[in-house]
Amino acid sequence: MVARIYRPAKTAMQSGKGKTVFWVVEHEPQSPKKIEPLMGYTSSSDMMSQVRLKFDNKEDAIRYAEANGIEYRVVEPKEQRRRPMAYSDNFKFDRKIPWTH
Repeated sequence: MVARIYRPAKTAMQSGKGKTVFWVVEHEPQSPKKIEPLMGYTSSSDMMSQVRLKFDNKEDAIRYAEANGIEYRVVEPKEQRRRPMAYSDNFKFDRKIPWTH
């Protein structure tokens, strides 16, 4: 049973960094999900796939996994490359490309 330790990325609906400051310990699935033929629901017999633990920092998550004998894999977050811009930057006087209608 291997667990992933990662920091979740922000969703497409977020403009800020809310709910991305914590680290998550999540077990990787051991059995594939099945589609129930009558209603089309997706189900699984793997109960550990429902467990998702949140920690304040990476060290606490690693310490928890080691204390409980859980194999883990740390996935480092990718940092954002674009620079933040304000809406008012579109109308700066010294803008490189002039803004016109």
